[in-house]
Amino acid sequence: MKTVGILTSGGDAPGMNAAIRSVVRTSIFNKLKVMGIKQGYNGLLNGEVEEMNLSSVADIIHRGGTMLRSARCDEFTTEEGFNKALNVIEVFGIDGLIVLGGDGTFKGAKKLYDAGIPVICIPCTIDNDMGYTDYSIGFMTAVETAVDAIGKIRDTSTSHGRANVVEVMGRGCGDIALYSGLSGGAESIIVPEVDFDMDEVCRRVIQGRNRGKLHHIIVIAEGIGNAYEVSEEIEEKTGAETRVTILGHIQRGGSPTVFDRIMGSKMGNRAVELLIANKSGRALGIKCNEIIDISIDEAFKIKKEFDINMYNMTKILSI
Repeated sequence: MKTVGILTSGGDAPGMNAAIRSVVRTSIFNKLKVMGIKQGYNGLLNGEVEEMNLSSVADIIHRGGTMLRSARCDEFTTEEGFNKALNVIEVFGIDGLIVLGGDGTFKGAKKLYDAGIPVICIPCTIDNDMGYTDYSIGFMTAVETAVDAIGKIRDTSTSHGRANVVEVMGRGCGDIALYSGLSGGAESIIVPEVDFDMDEVCRRVIQGRNRGKLHHIIVIAEGIGNAYEVSEEIEEKTGAETRVTILGHIQRGGSPTVFDRIMGSKMGNRAVELLIANKSGRALGIKCNEIIDISIDEAFKIKKEFDINMYNMTKILSI
């Protein structure tokens, strides 16, 4: 192992820069050359590759996004595009590749590994929808962003005695909604993993109003459907003026939390150590606060389990 390549692909996640910094500096400490690949797999196909040094990653650990930038690449899924990627890896003398991203990124990495390229995967997605790891890099920062927004929305909702439906990201995974809803004191949390009863949601709004509550926060995951339809039904059934706030991509930005900075640093360091030890085809994760690595194949097989106990607890705490 003489030269390590690194790329970020798919949606960006706060903490990616901490992982990039760790990969670069751990590699240089071990006398390895590091090649940064810009624009994800798209940049790999087009040869957007340049050598990185200590200064390349100075002053980035606290920054959101990814300094290598990211892009989706349909061409990579074609035989011609994939062969272009293999040629670029050979031309730049890359002996091992570290990829940061979510499940789509991992699928591309697995394809490279099957073609004989040593690969290590680092989970970076705010959705936290990868079953083999307790958390993915970026998730906790997205939750903190959502909680901060919920607090601000509560202030204005209280001033006007309104209900507010807050939509958070997560695709088909309700973890951001669950964690931010619990932390933000939401009256109701609606997620794709659990069937919800709109009458129960409305009942909570009415009961809260009857005991003098001036705000009503309903957090929903984007995967459940149309937030405006939910809002209209709540207003129709309760008579409470209801507004919708869709947080959107604000959840992907901002300075990463301490947790994401530390997790990114640990995983970047471990990724390089694995390549040096001639171990590849591995996906890094965190279990019981310990960094783990399992085969990429095994990572795909482990399905995400929703924390139903935590969800049920939120119903008790929000009575």
